[in-house]
Amino acid sequence: MAHSKSALKRVRQSLKRRDRNRARRSLARNSVRELREVVDGGKTDEVPAALSAAYSALDTAAKQSAIHTRRADRTKRRLAALAARSAAAS
Repeated sequence: MAHSKSALKRVRQSLKRRDRNRARRSLARNSVRELREVVDGGKTDEVPAALSAAYSALDTAAKQSAIHTRRADRTKRRLAALAARSAAAS
């Protein structure tokens, strides 16, 4: 455990940041999961809204450093390809 006042403060800050980042990453993962469920379910009319929500969640998580920017870009690129394949298949 930390001994100095500044070290104790850093522990408190890091715990708060960890909780915030967990929530942001969770929101991003859930929105990606929802998009994949929409695509797998064949609900082509809901794909654009789900894709937009996933983009937004990923961008927010990347902007706030919960995930790396390139990871967000890579995931968005893969989701766009998935959405395009589902649109072509229907």
